[in-house]
Amino acid sequence: MKNKKEAVVAFSGGQDSTTCLAWALKRYEKVYTVSFDYGQRHKKELECAKRLSEKMGAENIVLNLQELNRLAPNSLTRSDIEVDKEAPEEGTPNSFVEGRNLLFLTYAAIFAKTHGINDIITGVSQSDFSGYPDCRDVFIKSLSTTLSLAMDYQFDIITPLMWIDKEETWELADELGVFDIVRNETLTCYNGIMGDGCGECPSCKLRRRGLERYLKRRGEKNK
Repeated sequence: MKNKKEAVVAFSGGQDSTTCLAWALKRYEKVYTVSFDYGQRHKKELECAKRLSEKMGAENIVLNLQELNRLAPNSLTRSDIEVDKEAPEEGTPNSFVEGRNLLFLTYAAIFAKTHGINDIITGVSQSDFSGYPDCRDVFIKSLSTTLSLAMDYQFDIITPLMWIDKEETWELADELGVFDIVRNETLTCYNGIMGDGCGECPSCKLRRRGLERYLKRRGEKNK
């Protein structure tokens, strides 16, 4: 019998995963957030994930994936690699961590099974996937099937943001009552700056563009 009372959220403390946490807390009695220490440049991410989990009412678990730093050097794990300000015309951005979502969701699934949980929630989006191949719907569906077969256990990887863009993600956060938390207390910036971030990295630009469009629709200005 499937456990529909509990869920696991893959959680970084950024805009998307925080919106997904709020979404999950409306639907499940117990929610675990699973965060990952993969040697990221900004440990603030883990601190932010823990603080937001506690504030919003979820139990935060941190798993160690430090080896990913050595295997996949990139601008999110190496201070000597500057984050691209624009996405490249071809190939993946230098902020793409090879295999990250594959590993994150696999570890989240192992945690879920050991706790008798079927539902794993992640904030990936194909609408605003920033050139990351592991944010696409075809990958998520394939991995859900693979994990279920590998562990002989029914997993459902749920993606509330898969087909919505950043403007609609802000709208969802507002509907869930966490607009101010997402705007002021999340860490989405590749340069490790809370809230509105540096304003220069691709993640900040995507976030700001969506916010401006949503506030315009609401009749407000982004101050």
